[in-house]
Parts: sequence; structure tokens; C-alpha cells
Amino acid sequence: MTQNPGTDDEHAETESAAAAATAADTRSGTYAELAAVGPYGVRPGHALITMVEPHPGHEYTYNRWYEDDHYLAGAMAMPWIFAGRRWVATRDLQLLRYPARSAVARPVTAGCYLSTYWITEGRYDDHLRWTVAINRRLNADGRIHHARTHVFTAFHDHEATVYRDGTRGPRDFHALDHPYAGLVLEVIDTADAPGRTALLRWLTEERLPRRLAGSPAAMVTVFRPRPLPADRMAYVRQVEGADTRLTLLWFLQEDPRACWEPWCTGLDGEVTASGLGRVELVAPFVPTVPGTDRYVDELR
Repeated sequence: MTQNPGTDDEHAETESAAAAATAADTRSGTYAELAAVGPYGVRPGHALITMVEPHPGHEYTYNRWYEDDHYLAGAMAMPWIFAGRRWVATRDLQLLRYPARSAVARPVTAGCYLSTYWITEGRYDDHLRWTVAINRRLNADGRIHHARTHVFTAFHDHEATVYRDGTRGPRDFHALDHPYAGLVLEVIDTADAPGRTALLRWLTEERLPRRLAGSPAAMVTVFRPRPLPADRMAYVRQVEGADTRLTLLWFLQEDPRACWEPWCTGLDGEVTASGLGRVELVAPFVPTVPGTDRYVDELR
């Protein structure tokens, strides 16, 4: 016996009711209001930089969870994050890190995965409210992988970008989409807040242009960290050095192993000789290959 599939009008009424229910549930009208106000440029005014160590024995499950779920639902799907990239340090790359006694990574080899995200300038507070709320929801729904340690996780404000080739080549807002072959994370601490101002001036006017000239690095971005909010997730520790630290990301056109000697060594000596600060971490990474477990068996 053939069932009556219903009239076109009935189908239209059902679809209209479903759309109305969805709109009410997701507050679609509010999104339209929000889109009409506030900054919406392309400059990476802020960044989330997070270096994480999966617990031994959980490397594969962590990698699949982060790529298949958290990178998207816990980051890229959020408002005002407009670019992201994951990086990995295999064991041979971990062993290149210095200084041996680091205020950032203890031991200095800790933190084999690094994720970097650009956030639209002027939208930090808006993004932060969303990310705190969504991570609470993800945790309650069992979508947080707890077999990991946050070694270095902080939101940052952009201070400067210095280019090797002037106006030629990708800009900083392209950096997480351009296929760079490697990245070096450098963290520098100063004794006090005024010292950071002096350090930043010296870096942008002298050290960074000199280091970039003729180097495998196409650009370096400089950020200063922000304290995490009081209602952050309990498994993420408060940021250290919010007033005295600078975080640098060097974007390389070569695998860092190919240029480690002599270009990548000696970064700490320059800063020490200046008397303006102390390098607490120099750590090389290569990009992950999304959708694969490449490099997971090379972490230990």
C-alpha cells in the first residue's frame, strides 16, 4: 500500500518549522547583529600559541583527537580565529633545543606538539568569552583529551613582524597558510616590564633584521603573552611572565635540521651579550601532515 507523501505545502511548512527551530536554538539573528559591528580586519592582532606534551602511550590517540576534533571544534570553528597550523618536534628536533635549563619547558624536551592560531586584531575579548564557554561544553560532553600536559599555553598580543625580503613574499597574515618547511619558537624573558620595552626595540631595530638577512627564515613575528582568565580550564596553568616575556615565531623555508648549524645556534648568546634579557627556549618544529599520523612514531 502506497503511503501519501504529503503535499508540497505540507513539506514547506515542515521545513519552515525546522528552520525556525534551528534559528531559535542557535540565535541566528544575534549572529547577524554581531557581524555588523566591531573590527573585522585581517591583521593577526593576537595569537594562541600552545605547546603540549601527550602522556606516554597516548601519542596516537592524542594526535587523532586533536586533528579530528579539537583543532576544529575547539579552535578553527570559533569566532575570530582566521588561521591555524600544527607543528611537531620529533625526538631529533627535541634534542636540538636549548638552553638545557629552561624556564619554559622542564625538561627542555617537553612539548612535542605546537599549535599556532591567528586571531583578528581587536577581537581578543570576544574570542576569549567564546573559547572559555566552548571548552567547558566540550569537557562536559567528554570531548577533551586529558592525557596531556600543557607545557606552554598562552594567548598573545602582536608586537611586531620583521621580514627578510621587505614587501616581497607572504605577509604575516599568510604565515599559517603558506607551506613553510619549519618553525622555531623562541622565548625571551626580561628582568622587568621596562626591560621588555627596551628588548623589543633592540630586537626590531637591530637583532632581527641582522639575523634575517640571507637566512632561511622569511619572517619573524613577535608577541607578548596575556594572563589567562580566572575561569580558564583547570588543566591549563596560569601564564608566567605576562609583563616580562616576548614570544618569537621564526618561519623557515628549510627544514630546521638542515640549517641548525650555524644559523639556529647562538640565538641565546646574542641576547645575553646585549644585557637586555635571557633566552629561555629555542625549539625547532616541522609542520604536521593533516589527516595522518606521520611523525607520531618518532616522538620518543
